[in-house]
Amino acid sequence: MTDYFLGIDGGQSSTIATIGDATGKVVGWASAGPCNHVAAAEARAKFLRVMQACLAQASTNAGLDSPRPHFRSACLGMSGGPDDKAALLGELIDAEHMVVTHDARIALAGATGGKPGVVVIAGTGSIAFGENAAGETARAGGWGYIFGDEGGAFDIVRQALRAALSEHEGWGPRTALTPALLEATSTANANETLHRLYTPDWPRARVAALAPLVDRIAAAGDPVAVAILNNAAHHLAMQAGSVRRQLWREDEPCALSWVGGVFSSAILLERFKMLVQLDGTAMASPPEHSPAVGALLIAWKAAGLHDVRLHSTGVNT
Repeated sequence: MTDYFLGIDGGQSSTIATIGDATGKVVGWASAGPCNHVAAAEARAKFLRVMQACLAQASTNAGLDSPRPHFRSACLGMSGGPDDKAALLGELIDAEHMVVTHDARIALAGATGGKPGVVVIAGTGSIAFGENAAGETARAGGWGYIFGDEGGAFDIVRQALRAALSEHEGWGPRTALTPALLEATSTANANETLHRLYTPDWPRARVAALAPLVDRIAAAGDPVAVAILNNAAHHLAMQAGSVRRQLWREDEPCALSWVGGVFSSAILLERFKMLVQLDGTAMASPPEHSPAVGALLIAWKAAGLHDVRLHSTGVNT
């Protein structure tokens, strides 16, 4: 009888499930909506619906006919932390070994192929997380959009709006960000834009989705937009450096990678890589696999399969 293993990346924008067998082959994959909040009854019901739909589709794609398939091991990395979701997941998933953890851990496992290192995650928010060869872990950032998340997409757009407001008030330089933000929000001036973004029609995710606009303006040569991206890269590099100092000696080599939509900006990514590699000990490279595959790698290890090598499968790994 074939053993199956489950990895799930439960995030703020989507939920992704991967199913693998004991040989390292990914046999099923599926995605669904976000599942990061479960505090209210309505949110809890949505969480269960999303998880059930994602798991059912992945199971179907893997050729598993059972409505509640059995897994030898499962790992679920959840945005917002695992504490309020572990009991619910235990009701949904039949697994001999269950690891419920945070999304940064599975992002690191995917980025480094399960090896020690540091990953910087910059999507709507930001956080850096690392684990060394001794199994010690550390984090920096990830404190939310009010008090933290420097370098994340929401913060980048916030800085862009601040630049537009300072131009509007006459004490900041002219910037192409201003007309771009007015067009994107269908507003007449920066003051109106500010008030528009405070409304329920513009939740954090929608505001953060304007970050590519800042990158486009920066790529066209606008110095204000370039400075915003460089500053974001600086904050993300500082988070990475903090984690490195907590887990590695100053002269000790360390693998480092990155995950998240913010790094699709070539300007920001190049600045980030330059900053984290200044001392010559960090080895910065693109992520090997997605966070969902990182969760699958952890599931294999939780079952004692430490030498499994992921096969090339054709699915989005």
